[in-house]
Amino acid sequence: MLHWKYGVKGGGRKLLAAVVVALAMAGTVAAGPVAAGPTVIALGDSLTQGHGLPQAEGFVPQLQDWLKAQGRDVTVVNAGVSGDTTAGGLARIGWTLGEKADAVIVELGANDMLRGLAVSEVRKNLNGILQAIRAKGLPVLLIGVTAPANYGPAYQQGFDAVYPALAQKYHALLVPDFFAALKAQGDTEANMQRYMQPDGLHPTAQGVKLIVAAIGPDVEKLLAEAK
Repeated sequence: MLHWKYGVKGGGRKLLAAVVVALAMAGTVAAGPVAAGPTVIALGDSLTQGHGLPQAEGFVPQLQDWLKAQGRDVTVVNAGVSGDTTAGGLARIGWTLGEKADAVIVELGANDMLRGLAVSEVRKNLNGILQAIRAKGLPVLLIGVTAPANYGPAYQQGFDAVYPALAQKYHALLVPDFFAALKAQGDTEANMQRYMQPDGLHPTAQGVKLIVAAIGPDVEKLLAEAK
C-alpha cells in the first residue's frame, strides 16, 4: 500500500529542490495584475512556489483563480522559494512583509522535516515568523505538513503538534496538512500518478486543484479577517 508521505519515497529522505538564495526570490511576484482588492502574501517553499509546474498551474495562480471564481477581487503574491526551510522563511519575513499585504499565508516546515531538523528549531522559527506577522497586525493562515512514521513516534508526534500549538498561540487560522485533500482520495498507485509528480514530493496540476479547493474556504476566512 502506498502512503501519502510528503518527502519520503522508499523510506529515504529527499530534499524538495536545491536551496534558492532568498535574495534572488524570483517567485515573489504577483500571480496576476494588481487588483483594487486585498493582497495576500503566500510565504512558503516549493509547494507554494509551484515546483515542476507551468507558472499558471502552481498553487498561487490556481488559488487566485479559485478566489476570483468565488467573486473575490484578490491579489495573491507568490513568496515561495524552493528548498526553503523555516529558518529561511524567518530570515526573509521582514522584507517580505515590506510588500503591501492585507493577510499572510505561511506554508513552511516540509524541508525541515525532510532533513530531520529538531522540532524545537522548527517551532522557534515558525514562532518568529508568526510573531513578525502579528506585529504588523496582519491575519495569518498557517499551513502545515505531517511527519511520516519512519521518523519515529516521538519526532512524528512532536512535529505534528507544532502547527496547532502555534496557531492557537497566535490566533491563526490552521490547515494542519497541505496534502489532506490528496490523502482523502485513497492510497492507490493510480491516485499517486494522477495527483503527485514522479518525484513523489510535489503535486501535479490536478493535485494542486484539489488542494486549492480544500484550502480555498480557509483563505476566504483569512480575507474576512483582513482590514
